[in-house]
Amino acid sequence: MARRSSGGAGKSLVRATLAIHEPPIGYSTTPGGLIGDFSFDFNPSQLALSRRAQWKTTPTAAVRDGALPEFMGPEPRSMDVEVFLDCSDDPGSNEVLKKVELLFSCCEVTTASIAAKQPSTPWVVFQWGSFSTARFTAYVSAVNASYTLFDTTGVPIRATCQVSLNEIPAKTAGQNPTSGALTARRVHHIVAGDSLQSLAWREYGDASAWRAIAETNGIDDPGRLAPGTELVLPAAEEVRA
Repeated sequence: MARRSSGGAGKSLVRATLAIHEPPIGYSTTPGGLIGDFSFDFNPSQLALSRRAQWKTTPTAAVRDGALPEFMGPEPRSMDVEVFLDCSDDPGSNEVLKKVELLFSCCEVTTASIAAKQPSTPWVVFQWGSFSTARFTAYVSAVNASYTLFDTTGVPIRATCQVSLNEIPAKTAGQNPTSGALTARRVHHIVAGDSLQSLAWREYGDASAWRAIAETNGIDDPGRLAPGTELVLPAAEEVRA
């Protein structure tokens, strides 16, 4: 039986999450309403990040040593993360199967985006506590799942998934001096006593900005916020836009 641990996080109880959102409508770079929240059973033991810069070289017959390359621009970041799932301590559970299907759904066009005539797969936000180095809005470009253990009825109870994320850059290229990341939208988990107005005041110094939070998260009834609900808080630049 696999022993529950936190992988590379030692004894930390903070779990990594992948918030799955509807894609935005129009030209917004803010994720739409929350579709689901994928919680990691085990924190990743490593995260593989990469970034590239595009250069183009046009061969010229008259140049002996080769033409001078031309810088075309930077490419968005990408990240590969391994997800380990295990429910071997609960034989008969289909939790592993459901979580793998949720990851696969990140590569499927959402019904809402089809209805809006802007077909798109979901947008996601990876978060692991206050770890902001790898936190960015992204789309899932690939999910590979390997089932490695089954119960007596053939239901998978252990799996390892490789998930590839590709950054969706924000419109505002404000830099975080510590991480070099684009101006970040934070994720907040609702606790008792929270309201959209109090969050707006705390984040932006303007209680009326609650409407931007509601719109970002597809909230129709701001008076009903259940503790534990995850909200995406748009960047201050987006609220003022």
